[in-house]
Amino acid sequence: MKLLIVIDYQKDFVDGALGFPGAEAFDEGIAAKAEAYRKNGDAVLFTKDTHGDNYLETAEGKKLPVPHCIKGTPGHDLYGKTAAGFSEGDKVIEKPTFGSGELYEYLRETSWDSIELVGLVSSICVISNAVLAKTACPETPVIVDSALVGAPDPQNNKAALEVLKSIQVDVI
Repeated sequence: MKLLIVIDYQKDFVDGALGFPGAEAFDEGIAAKAEAYRKNGDAVLFTKDTHGDNYLETAEGKKLPVPHCIKGTPGHDLYGKTAAGFSEGDKVIEKPTFGSGELYEYLRETSWDSIELVGLVSSICVISNAVLAKTACPETPVIVDSALVGAPDPQNNKAALEVLKSIQVDVI
């Protein structure tokens, strides 16, 4: 079985507190890819950046003082067609920081034919969780679809993709 992981494709990263021009352009492709995985009998998992009202008091909040993805707010929700296509069979992992220990443990529990990542932000959460996937499943192909990831700074996106290639993630 293959696994598609949609990283943090949430309103606050697309058109909210940390949104950036072009992030909305990934929506149709991410929604279509998730639907294709489901139709093939494969798994779809969503991570959601998740913070509380005390975000500004956290280590991350002190370095990035922009409240975002606060649980219970519209910014925490998935975005657009990706949200509309969500299926009850999809797994959701809420994560309080860039990488997810819960995702790492989940990946270790199942033998995957491949693990593909799409979503936001390539230079922060996508790269962090790709490293965790590679660590949890070292013999499983880990793939990042470069057409469906991005970052506010195009140079950071390019650098993240190069680092991913250097750790043997297949960047397509």
